[in-house]
Amino acid sequence: MTKSVSSVVDRLVRLGFSVYESRTYVGLLSLGTATGYSVSNETGVPQPKVYETLRRLADRGAVIQTSDRPARYSALPADTLLERLEGEFAERLKAARDELAAVTAGESSAEPRVVWRYSGLPAIADRARAMIGAAEAHVYLSGRASDLGPLAEAVAKAAARRVEFTILHFGRLPFTAPGGRTFRHASTDAALYPSRQAHHLAVVADSHESLWAVAKDGRTWEAVFSEDPLQASVVKGYIRHDIFVQRIYADLPAELEIRYGKGLLRLADVSPERPGAAAARRAAG
Repeated sequence: MTKSVSSVVDRLVRLGFSVYESRTYVGLLSLGTATGYSVSNETGVPQPKVYETLRRLADRGAVIQTSDRPARYSALPADTLLERLEGEFAERLKAARDELAAVTAGESSAEPRVVWRYSGLPAIADRARAMIGAAEAHVYLSGRASDLGPLAEAVAKAAARRVEFTILHFGRLPFTAPGGRTFRHASTDAALYPSRQAHHLAVVADSHESLWAVAKDGRTWEAVFSEDPLQASVVKGYIRHDIFVQRIYADLPAELEIRYGKGLLRLADVSPERPGAAAARRAAG
């Protein structure tokens, strides 16, 4: 993509489109009427994804299917699309204003913040890429190699803009380390990483935006995204404290595994200690 096209895609992402949806719509604008195959070649959206993306855009009224065999699509004119989005936003804003006006709020020091929820790794990865793509100074990342892999291109482009990274990765880093510091979660290499346990993906951009994603069964992903600096501080603190543990483990691996077992799994046991357990450990060691 050219710089101007990339900028338009970023704008559409900020208006609520996914990265694939944005690329597909912009590609159709330049192509006129085209098949999914042509759109995929023009935009770089994978063929297995382009037809699903076109269906979503059609549902939103952003593209129109003009023929069946083969299926061809045209983009809604940009002015028309933007007018529609503006009208929909104005309607939602008015409805919110009317409903809020009907609520009598008591005195409170609480300040509401907006949190977006995402489901499924593709949508979550889209949001993570958009965050990294908009970052200006520093990005924190934490996750398994397989989950960080889809962010490789966004990381490389941000690194070229001299964005600094702090990365904690489980398994081998799936891309060239960008500027900043990277830490491997070495304590879990022999215990957690090879197994099918919970996955997580954490991203913090410029201490302002944060994404926290979890797949408890390793497959079903849920995430929350916020532009609240306080939540960003919480997610960044989680990543930093995990890094602290790994730095300590790097200096004292044998001692810590003797005390807490492979993968330091006994650190997770916060149940009350049985009477005499401490004395038994001292006697054994």
